[in-house]
Amino acid sequence: MPYFTTSDGTEIYYTEQGEGQPVLFSHGWPLSSDAWQVELKVFADAGFRAIAHDRRGHGRSSRTYTGNDMSTYATDLAELVDHLDLHDLVVVGHSTGGGEVVRYAAQHGAGRVVKVATAGAVPPIMLQSATNPEGTSIEDLDNIRAGVLKDASQFWKDLSSPFYGANRPGAQVSQGARDDFWRQGMLVGLAAAYDCVKAFSETDQTEDLKSLDVPIFIAQGDDDQIVPIAAAAEKSIKLVKDGTLKVYPGAPHGIYGAYQNELDQDILDFIRR
Repeated sequence: MPYFTTSDGTEIYYTEQGEGQPVLFSHGWPLSSDAWQVELKVFADAGFRAIAHDRRGHGRSSRTYTGNDMSTYATDLAELVDHLDLHDLVVVGHSTGGGEVVRYAAQHGAGRVVKVATAGAVPPIMLQSATNPEGTSIEDLDNIRAGVLKDASQFWKDLSSPFYGANRPGAQVSQGARDDFWRQGMLVGLAAAYDCVKAFSETDQTEDLKSLDVPIFIAQGDDDQIVPIAAAAEKSIKLVKDGTLKVYPGAPHGIYGAYQNELDQDILDFIRR
């Protein structure tokens, strides 16, 4: 399995398929590159070099106690891109991964990144405040941390329901998809899972979005129960210079089923424009 070692000694796992223009996928919390298995094949079949990595502390990468913050995630990504010597690069991020690719593109991507796409991404900032009343309360975020610390296995099982909208009438998500969410969640190190809550919720990426000088496609389901759309996509589109927003009616946070099929095609169309 391919690994590379970052400047601070962290081993990062990555996988790739296909040839052509590189498209790099960054996963959400608490998942791994396995969350992008469908996209790796779909985009490789479409003529792209599809790449995905396991964020530090997640999946098959080192179970780090330190560096579980958005800036370090972006630095790790920059070092991976340098390691693979990627150019004409498109970066795609879901949820926490959306924050990672936005920070990477804004602070490290000059001369390499040509387009950015996000889905259910956490920027500009998820935490509720007087200036961000649409966000998630610190009490709810503390409950996430407490759930992870108390019984992570059960927490991942429970979280898979709102993640995929399985708690909605007529939901089509399979038990297998929910089980795979649990499986990937069980691979994350506890320290990384706990610290990443602060990273994805309290990192203010307003300036990252403002400084992006490449086109960005911002996607989010309007039934996202994890990242509030009013604090995320609807605010992000107002901050970027060259953005396209698409809201998917009824779609949840998790990328699955009809939403996944439509989103993948929309990202391919966005890249080809």
